[in-house]
Amino acid sequence: MTFSQRHNLKKIFSIAFICLFLFSCASKKEMLYFQDIESKDGRSLNYDSSKIQVNDILSIKISSLHPETAIPYNFDNSLSTNSSFIETLKLQGSLVSSEGYITLPIIGSIEAKGKSTSELELHITKILEEGNHLKDAIVSARILNSKITILGEVNTPGTYTITEQNVTLMQALGYAGDLTINGKRIDILIIRDEDGKQIIKHVDLTKTDWFDSPFYFVKQNDVIVVNPNDAKIKSSGYIGNVGTILTIASIVLSTVVILTR
Repeated sequence: MTFSQRHNLKKIFSIAFICLFLFSCASKKEMLYFQDIESKDGRSLNYDSSKIQVNDILSIKISSLHPETAIPYNFDNSLSTNSSFIETLKLQGSLVSSEGYITLPIIGSIEAKGKSTSELELHITKILEEGNHLKDAIVSARILNSKITILGEVNTPGTYTITEQNVTLMQALGYAGDLTINGKRIDILIIRDEDGKQIIKHVDLTKTDWFDSPFYFVKQNDVIVVNPNDAKIKSSGYIGNVGTILTIASIVLSTVVILTR
């Protein structure tokens, strides 16, 4: 091989390296969050409380101006266990049955499914007062097993317990340590069970058009899936990532140059 031919070969490989590098790079549009965020400045938030679902575990606390009169309406809180405080509360809590009901001492069966915790509090208060059980009753209801599952290209995937009433999708992803560099920001998948139906939503984190949707706040039992981007998918084959390809090409070029001297 002549000097001119070797020189042309080096040029071809150099151009190939540059093209490969450029095509493998993610664009700014694919990486930056909320690129139209200015359009949402000053918007009003709609805090929509989560509805109670089948298999939720509820903490129901009933009190009144005369504490001793409310004792029979509460479950025994003296249960001793080596589990954490939350786990202890779950053991003492009221499980929503497959028919959507909970059972409380003295009062009996109460429909809970489909109500928010504040709606359930008002419902139980009404039962206590109209049934001449307690006067000036104070009812507190909380969902103890609210959880979300985050899978895929995040730093710490797993199932997370949430105690706040309103948690945004951004906060939920923050629990999982944010997306990795390989996360597909333009297509976050949310799987939600609602009223016995499964709802699928695709969210583009580079935009804000979903801020006014029911998926701005996560709900209990949501599953959030962060799929890998194209670069990650391509790098999962036999050849590997861009660095590996460049290394192989460099070895081939060096071998050709040595053999043709």
